[in-house]
Amino acid sequence: MENSHPTPPDIDTTIPSPARMYDYYLGGKDNFSADREAAETALSVIPYGRQIALANRRFLVRAVKYLSRNGIWQFIDLGTGIPTSPNVHEAARSINPSARVVYVDNDPIVNAHNDAILANRNQGIVAINGDIRYPLNIITSPALNSIIEFGRPVGILFVAVLHFITDDEDPYQAIAVLKERVPSGSYLVISHITSDGTAPEAMSAVQAAYRQASAPAVFRSTQEIEKLFRGFELIKPGLVDVNEWRGNNRKPVGPTELRFLGGVGRKP
Repeated sequence: MENSHPTPPDIDTTIPSPARMYDYYLGGKDNFSADREAAETALSVIPYGRQIALANRRFLVRAVKYLSRNGIWQFIDLGTGIPTSPNVHEAARSINPSARVVYVDNDPIVNAHNDAILANRNQGIVAINGDIRYPLNIITSPALNSIIEFGRPVGILFVAVLHFITDDEDPYQAIAVLKERVPSGSYLVISHITSDGTAPEAMSAVQAAYRQASAPAVFRSTQEIEKLFRGFELIKPGLVDVNEWRGNNRKPVGPTELRFLGGVGRKP
């Protein structure tokens, strides 16, 4: 399996990347040997890991379409990862063809892929380099502000990314900065691995896999994840397993060695 795009210079491909590991789980080819080896460490204990990753991706698409149907036409996708179709702009524009999207990631390879995809300069879509640990840098980005109108409701997406931010790096502050910037009627979408209901051996396998990577895997309790929505009102069905969030298939993906929660909140 070969990476489909040129690798940016000065990238150490011997260090696993969470974005490229996720690409491997989804069946993509934009990953390297180190990414695959680390991912297989987790998959050796969690055989349904790929299905869980796909369920999380479907949650993202359903959430974006839900927001679009409820009047949201501009989105900030934080920690976007390597582009996988349907992308956020594809899901949003299936409802509103004029939807605007800003993709944000701090991985140079992710940004190289985004630049390649957006080379035709789709109007209303931009990808920027940004680290969610430094949210002020993101919201003051000229490129972002050329797309996003902060006087109107915004969809903020933190899908499968906050569990790579340690407590010391304060994921709550990253959300708080964005929450204060957007007006009433904006939405927050989060998915996150949880320690509640996750088998101890699965948690250990995931933590071991990401210990080698450029970011650790941080499991949080349901209560800790709910706190990420502080200042937003969770809409039904609340914070639930990602495959259960307004999905037609409400049965578990497989044995629950690893639980992945998702939810959507609205700023009152």
